Amino acid sequence: MCVDFTNMNKVCPKDSYPLPSIDSLVDSASECGLLSFLDAFSHYNLIRMHLKYERKTTFMGETTTYYYKVMPFLLKNRAATYQRIMDRILFQMLDRNVQAHVDDMVVTSAKTEGHVFDLEELFVTIARYNLKLNPDKCVFGVQAGKFLGFLFTE
Repeated sequence: MCVDFTNMNKVCPKDSYPLPSIDSLVDSASECGLLSFLDAFSHYNLIRMHLKYERKTTFMGETTTYYYKVMPFLLKNRAATYQRIMDRILFQMLDRNVQAHVDDMVVTSAKTEGHVFDLEELFVTIARYNLKLNPDKCVFGVQAGKFLGFLFTE
């Protein structure tokens, strides 16, 4: 099934919530002993739509109409909404030992010995909110790696 939200996206006001700058994300990895790169399964489809806007996502099936109760993937504000949620979930760790760009995260540990504790703190936090990671896209305890197409190194 494919729903075209082009017209709705044209009239929907843009959510100007800022995504982190790539430069600051790359800079955060400098002088880090170990890095871990994690990819959360995109949970756009778990973000509840505001009741007021659910009906605006109405689409037709063969015999009836439906509407989304959760955020569909093709809405233009989905990345800003997801980033806002990640910032709230990770607020105690952001800029200290975790960086997040929408559903991608990097754990940046200043000391090699503390990396396991930093990962544990992240795992406890994301488990509290029932976030799931994509194990095929996670890399743990490396000195360099790609994040959002950029090479992160010490």
